[in-house]
Amino acid sequence: MTARMKNPAKVLPDTMTGIQHLFKAIHKGGVPQEILELVHLRVSQINGCSACVYSGVAGAKKAGVGDDRLHAVAAWHDAPFFSDAERAALALAEVSTRLADHTGKAVPDDIWDAAADHFTEEQLAAIILMVATTNFFNRLNTTVEEPAGTTW
Repeated sequence: MTARMKNPAKVLPDTMTGIQHLFKAIHKGGVPQEILELVHLRVSQINGCSACVYSGVAGAKKAGVGDDRLHAVAAWHDAPFFSDAERAALALAEVSTRLADHTGKAVPDDIWDAAADHFTEEQLAAIILMVATTNFFNRLNTTVEEPAGTTW
């Protein structure tokens, strides 16, 4: 598969500078790298972005996520391999990615409260920004049909 065009973030070079600053801030937010990678992977699975799923698996492995959790991310609700904090982050990632699927609040109070029980405000900010940034990349990649395995 060949992309329709170069990734828009590469076409407009100033975009990459902003993205790099955003990722730097996210990684300074105090969230364990494993959780950020699980969030990135789950959001990418939901959005069907093969390029980001591919990179998400690689990033998760590099961060130390074991095969048991890696293979179960798509079914994390029923899998015994995730901590309460990971579950709270994954639930927050799912609801804030599937915004159009909700009636009422985009993020229900019980999901927000569970995340807030496990993460500081700074950490919540990092998780929310990781979800938003992943959704951003998923939309870029799926629109231009970025193939899995593409390196930046």
